[in-house]
Amino acid sequence: MMRSTVQDVMTTDVAAVNQTASFHTVAELLISKGVSGMPVLDDDNHVIGIVSEADLLAKEEFKERYYGDDYRPPLRARIRHTAGSEGSGFRKSLGETAGDLMTSPAHVTDANAPVVTAARLMDRYGVKRLPVVDPDGRLIGIVSRRDLIKVFLRPDRDIEQDVREAVRTDLHSMDVTVADGIVTLSGTLAEHSQAVTAGRLAENVDGVVAVHDTLTWKHDDIADLPVWGGA
Repeated sequence: MMRSTVQDVMTTDVAAVNQTASFHTVAELLISKGVSGMPVLDDDNHVIGIVSEADLLAKEEFKERYYGDDYRPPLRARIRHTAGSEGSGFRKSLGETAGDLMTSPAHVTDANAPVVTAARLMDRYGVKRLPVVDPDGRLIGIVSRRDLIKVFLRPDRDIEQDVREAVRTDLHSMDVTVADGIVTLSGTLAEHSQAVTAGRLAENVDGVVAVHDTLTWKHDDIADLPVWGGA
């Protein structure tokens, strides 16, 4: 069964900057490449951080609107800066180079990681992109949230084949159809537990949007299981 990896969806033409790149260079690249963030590299192409639009905007955020304007970010922003991926806004407002502005260390992934792992990393750390690195930590690509949703563009026939290979239970008694990523399972299996397992396995196939399970069974072996618990 196919399991999509980061290598299947990542972008290899990566906009990146050296840590010594100027503020102006970073801003120019973000605009010209149409990206919201990019990796920061040392002289040996190792990923040492990420610089984003938010990092550059800190310089504007902390400018005085008038003499004596003692600006302090609202509590929600301070929590985000402290606990999230952006780091200290005031420190970055003083930055002049990519190394000053970046968030470090960068959260990265490798090309062989499953797409689901990359999605979980993005959610855990609140980031929109992950640099893809080789075993030595050198940049080979980047994967974004937009890249990850490419798995939902898989052809229905490929999804159907993978569902059939995943389930493997009395396929002659079960019909599998897929339309726009929605899997429908129908038919009658020998055991209730087989139907439950089939539904769960189908849900875990890459590209599946939802599973409509209309399976029935001849014997309810789940109801026969003992119920454990104290009186």
